[in-house]
Amino acid sequence: MSSKDPVDSAGSFKNIMETKSRDKFVLTHYKHNFLVNILDGGFFGFAMGFASFSTIITLFVANFSNSAILIGLIPAIHSMGWQLPQLLTAQRISQMPKVKSFVMFMTTQERLPILGLGILALLVPFIHPSLALVIIFILLIWQGLGAGLTANAWQILVGKIIPARSRGTFFGAQSAAANLLMSIGAIAAGYILEKNSTNTGFALCFFIACIFMIFSWLSLNKTKEPEYVPHEDSLDRKKFWQSVGYILKNDKPFLGFLISRALFQLGMMSFAFFIIYGVRFIHMSVATAGIMTGVLTFTMVIVNPILGWVADHWSHRRVFELGAIAAGLASLIILIAPTEGWFILIMILDGIAGTAFWTIGIVYTLEFGDEHSRPTYVGMSNTLGAPIAIIAPIIGGVLADHAGYSATFIVSIILSLVTAVVLHFFVSPRQNVNTL
Repeated sequence: MSSKDPVDSAGSFKNIMETKSRDKFVLTHYKHNFLVNILDGGFFGFAMGFASFSTIITLFVANFSNSAILIGLIPAIHSMGWQLPQLLTAQRISQMPKVKSFVMFMTTQERLPILGLGILALLVPFIHPSLALVIIFILLIWQGLGAGLTANAWQILVGKIIPARSRGTFFGAQSAAANLLMSIGAIAAGYILEKNSTNTGFALCFFIACIFMIFSWLSLNKTKEPEYVPHEDSLDRKKFWQSVGYILKNDKPFLGFLISRALFQLGMMSFAFFIIYGVRFIHMSVATAGIMTGVLTFTMVIVNPILGWVADHWSHRRVFELGAIAAGLASLIILIAPTEGWFILIMILDGIAGTAFWTIGIVYTLEFGDEHSRPTYVGMSNTLGAPIAIIAPIIGGVLADHAGYSATFIVSIILSLVTAVVLHFFVSPRQNVNTL
């Protein structure tokens, strides 16, 4: 059949009309979808202030064990749970004309475990501490996997309902709302824990988190999603895995992005040690350390929408690159000017780098591939990056323990600069790549 065959022409015309129809649908419901998804993020952030993995859940676990390993596993389980499953769900997602139902079911799995923690908190007086710990970690694994099974489909859903030129603005605004309300929720949670007995306080925090998660779920469920026609090749599992290998071999810009993302994450490994270094070696007070944490949170609230807007109107890649430079500067400043007065600037650079990596990184990932291959790209970006999420802080800790914190900072500076070089010279967005 020639390229000018009437059947091919009819098919092309049909595809063009379907694309125009979807574009019209997206623009018609854009304001509605933008609003309900900002509400989703805001309510979810507020909920996580009452059930924070780094504070509230960590304190809850500390009631049953003093093990640093167990406490360190809490954020690790969440990070691994979010990233690892994404490639495994990519093929199934690429077969779906609509993904919202899948998102709603899976995100329920990341919310129900918080209810379980609330019930467990009430039952603690009647449960052996060892059994309580086992139940807590089962719930955390459930929650992490629920988040990871949701993540790819959720990113694809956002990619379908938010025009490409506005995705940075959307993710920035949503992250800002989530961070701001998370901070407020965390303050409220601290007050609740202070005014109530241990078990009652934690139970109240988890139950309040559940209430706002319900509001978040209801907001997300209001999303109006256009329908896509699945590609025939997405039904073949063998071809799907062949496409993964094909992308890694042939899509050099995406491979460059994966490498730069891994380097960026390694470049930020020093961030986990900034406050500890300040307290131990600069004699920063605990109160000042708390203020610096507040500066970091406030920075992320401010820069998320700003960097999102700038990325949309300038370049997602360039903003990602600037984030890597900010990461290097933060480590450089603490290395050459280790005084308390510089910590505000260090925390601001920390917030800029973190925002660029997470918020702009998600948006940048959505630039690769087309509507059929995008779930594969999203899955690869997160699943292949999962080991780095675990390795980076371990490498930073080993360097700090055996060669001093300066070694960690120097390595972070080098890796951040290498990240910027790779992004500048070897990475560019690709809209369409043949994935077999």
